[in-house]
Amino acid sequence: MLHFIYSLLIRLLLPFILLRLWWHGRKAPDLRNNWRNRVGFVPPVDGAVVWVHAVSVGETIAAGPMVRRLLAQKAGITILMTAMTDTGLAQARKMFGDQVQYAYAPYDTPGSIRRFLARVQPRILVIMETELWPNMIRQSRALGVPIFLINARLSERSARGYERVKGLTGPIMQSLSWVAAQAEKDAERFCRLGVEPSRVSVTGSVKFDVDIPANVHASARKLKAAFGNRVVWVAGSTHEGEDEMLLAAHQQVLAAHPRTLLILVPRHPDRFDSVADKVTRAGLSLARRSGSDEPATAQVYLGDTMGELMMLYGASDIAFVGGSLITRGGHNPLEPAVWGIPVFSGPHVFNFETIYQRLQEDQGVTMVSGASELAQHLVDLVGDPEARRASGERALAVVEKNRGALDRVVSGIIERL
Repeated sequence: MLHFIYSLLIRLLLPFILLRLWWHGRKAPDLRNNWRNRVGFVPPVDGAVVWVHAVSVGETIAAGPMVRRLLAQKAGITILMTAMTDTGLAQARKMFGDQVQYAYAPYDTPGSIRRFLARVQPRILVIMETELWPNMIRQSRALGVPIFLINARLSERSARGYERVKGLTGPIMQSLSWVAAQAEKDAERFCRLGVEPSRVSVTGSVKFDVDIPANVHASARKLKAAFGNRVVWVAGSTHEGEDEMLLAAHQQVLAAHPRTLLILVPRHPDRFDSVADKVTRAGLSLARRSGSDEPATAQVYLGDTMGELMMLYGASDIAFVGGSLITRGGHNPLEPAVWGIPVFSGPHVFNFETIYQRLQEDQGVTMVSGASELAQHLVDLVGDPEARRASGERALAVVEKNRGALDRVVSGIIERL
């Protein structure tokens, strides 16, 4: 009954969802591209299709090493990457080029999913983290498609939410063929919600197996050289409400170290122009990544391109991970940690609970309560190259210590193909 009500509601909401898509597409035209994908009209896909669904940028980056390993080890498969966001697909295209195929994931109406599955005919469905859509799961399972939930995480807060609608979520959990959980607590919560214990494995987080392609290394070195002999700190994946705080912190850093550069990277492209306005209103000189501005003399470098955050971390000496000064839940701190640079974060990191726990255990991240505390740490580190080196080495050591989940995940998928 709950599934029927859910499907009815999402059908009724679909016109408004599409209208919202069109509206946001005024500032981000890529959102309107291939909009027919979102109601299931995708080009047919040939071959033994492995459908890999990653909701947005972070999940796409996490899927990267797994996809490359599957392509290398399983000849004859076709990888179809889907995402819900334009930034997610842009990131995938930047990572894989013509090695894989791409589409927006369909909205979760019965008709959209039915059309999508008829055209794609996937051999398996691999879902990154916890992107569980009832009709996607139900119809895939009805067609006999094995469903793997990879790098699975489930906070206690989310588990309690699922329990409140167990009539809807119970069948979803029972339909999962394999759950590769990040930690024991995640595994316990999935079992509590109805996944058979025999179908749950604790593999660790594949995000620790992050790799940096050679071309990204080269681009980072080139950009770092363009900045000149300056200390650079980056604020990656920032959200509304954080930018002003980070600019205020940068002004405190500039008071002590006038040549320091901030790379500011908003999470969503529709905020690029508004963040640029905030920089100029703060009285700071600005250069934009998308333009021909000279970065060597700017005080703030705006990362207003898509799919380059990993490279921008590599061009920096210190990193702050956004989405954490507000109650967004934070973003992936391993992306800067793998570069061996100091990593800072605000207090709101519930989206990456296990990863932050591992980093904190070995002093691989510094947690700050707000912008003033961040500024104090930055002032100290900018003037102390040895402290920067030691902090970055601790962050990288945590990454190296926890690698290995990728091998377990890829082996598990291949065994079940």
